[in-house]
Amino acid sequence: MNPMRDVAETVSYNSEEIRRENIREVLKHVEKALSERGYNAINQLAGYLISNDPAYISSHNNARSIIQSVERHEIIEELVRFYLEEHQ
Repeated sequence: MNPMRDVAETVSYNSEEIRRENIREVLKHVEKALSERGYNAINQLAGYLISNDPAYISSHNNARSIIQSVERHEIIEELVRFYLEEHQ
């Protein structure tokens, strides 16, 4: 906390943006872990998202547990949102 900050200043909290950033960080972490193990991260993530089978995700660097910390439908929503925003 900045000691010079006005204590009466209202801090804005955007839970939706925090949730979206968390999903992005999870996907980056899992992609890195899969790539380090020599897997095609896109294929493995797609397999997981389609089937909900965690066996598609390596346990390397705790990637399997980390991806399961986020609801699968939230990951899919974020991917669709990102794609549509980037391709308008």
